[in-house]
Amino acid sequence: MDVTRICSELVRIRSDNPPGETEEIIHYIMGLLDSIGLPSELIRSRGGRCNLVSRNEGSKLLLCGHVDVVPALAEGWTHPPFSGLITHDAVHGRGSSDMKGGCAAIIAACATLADSSGPPCIDLAFVCDEETGGRCGIQHLIAHKVITPKDCLIAEPTPEHHPNIGQKGLCRLTLNFRGVPGHGSLYPMRGTSAIMEAYRLLGKCDDIHRKIFQVGEPGQDLIENSARVLSQILGIPDAGSVLTRVMYNPGTIRGGEKANVIAQQCELELEFRLPWGYRSDDLFAELLNGISTVTVRKKEYYEPSLTSPDHPLVKRILGCVGRVTGGEASPIVSWAASDARHLRALGCPVVEYGPGDPSVIHAVDEKVPREALSRSVTVYSDLIREYKI
Repeated sequence: MDVTRICSELVRIRSDNPPGETEEIIHYIMGLLDSIGLPSELIRSRGGRCNLVSRNEGSKLLLCGHVDVVPALAEGWTHPPFSGLITHDAVHGRGSSDMKGGCAAIIAACATLADSSGPPCIDLAFVCDEETGGRCGIQHLIAHKVITPKDCLIAEPTPEHHPNIGQKGLCRLTLNFRGVPGHGSLYPMRGTSAIMEAYRLLGKCDDIHRKIFQVGEPGQDLIENSARVLSQILGIPDAGSVLTRVMYNPGTIRGGEKANVIAQQCELELEFRLPWGYRSDDLFAELLNGISTVTVRKKEYYEPSLTSPDHPLVKRILGCVGRVTGGEASPIVSWAASDARHLRALGCPVVEYGPGDPSVIHAVDEKVPREALSRSVTVYSDLIREYKI
């Protein structure tokens, strides 16, 4: 199977999330797996969200990818975002890097092995809603015991020589502030503005962000190597601080009733990325202390996670990457989040390695290099062979 063509077809099948409908793309993948003798099962969740699993008795390795993508407006794109255009060096379109390219490489690797030695004895999972937290995808499969603990590779895009073995914690909060309304001409002498209370809490976020935390579990060498790689990818000179600080983003704010009324209500949506050495309980205690006007309406959080650099899975993927690329492979940890957090909580050792161009993930003119697609097919094929030994 041609990995470039598969990637292009996957991009052309719409799976924007929201709304997250994935039945068409899952049926397409099922057809490809059926053609190489790998039986698979469609598992439905709510709202047209569908997952696909292929399970083999005795399998010790799970390969996983998500088929949903973030939305894309056509404005600003050189080529239409869902064209799946193939050029001499890349496949273009929304999701080509994140992560339909990785899904295509998994399928092509399975086909390569099936042609030479029959369908591989591995488990596969293609899930529907990684981009919105995984409740209908990986969490649904875990809750229904469709996935059981075993070594796992997720085909998320990574740098060529650097599998990802850990990620920062993730915390999302929806906060409601209540004020004491009154005539705007008397503020701040009278009344309490809910909007200004939200502003005061954002000041606390700034204070928390300024602190640098001891990395603890991953180790300083791993953090420093990850910072070097991150600097190269994103062009951020002080990339190490991204990994050792609490990063935060006030995503939305809605509040007030009228310009001349002291705001009685305000809602703030916040997202935090937590470094190793700082846990969600620490964040809640520090953030909410002394602000009595706020209630937490919604709270979702995951602690920082890591697969040990000494785990056999990590050693195996590093060996495969080194052989295929001809360069020195070393692990990194990530500033972002993925389904790895749910799988590690289940007890799965997880690494991420896959094709992509990190500079255009979720951006206009997203693309995946054809060379990276081919490289990942070879790495995955070699890793699957390692698990037959």
